[in-house]
Order: sequence, then structure tokens, then C-alpha cells
Amino acid sequence: MSDQDRSSVTVRIAGEEHTLRSNAPPEYTRRCAKLVSDRIEEIRSRATLLEPHRAAILAALSIADEYFRALEAAEGESADTTAAIMTLTSRIEEALA
Repeated sequence: MSDQDRSSVTVRIAGEEHTLRSNAPPEYTRRCAKLVSDRIEEIRSRATLLEPHRAAILAALSIADEYFRALEAAEGESADTTAAIMTLTSRIEEALA
């Protein structure tokens, strides 16, 4: 993608404005920024004396954990689906034989 396909979006994360350039649609970029900002604020609400950069790091780790758990769950579902397809295929082949 070229720079012409990129758009600039100004978002507010943890009370600070940031202008981001992305190939993603602006609304998607805003949703991502809101997720990050909300997670930082959630962490700050539980640990009010936490330095802002530490809250951002903890938010990033929390989001990464959520991502990897979802990825593992999706991979497990995919394996279950593959196993079910193999079982059904065997049953169909046996019935046709």
C-alpha cells in the first residue's frame, strides 16, 4: 500500500492526543485507541499511584494476554472442527462402501 492509501486520525489515549497514520479505516483506528485508553484507565483506577508509562505497559501486557488466549481458543476450536470433519468423512465413506 502506498502513502496515498494511508489516512491520519487524531485519537485520545489516556488523556493525550496522538495523530496516527494508518492504512486501516479511521473508525478501526479509533476503536483500537479506545481499547488501549480504556485498559490504561482501568489499570490506573485500581492503582492510582502508578506511573503513566507503567500503566501503559501493564495495559499492553493485558491486551497481549487477551489476544494470545483468544488465539489459543480459536486454534483449539479449529482442531476440534477438523477432528469432527474427519470423523464425519469416515462415517460417510463407510456408509457408501
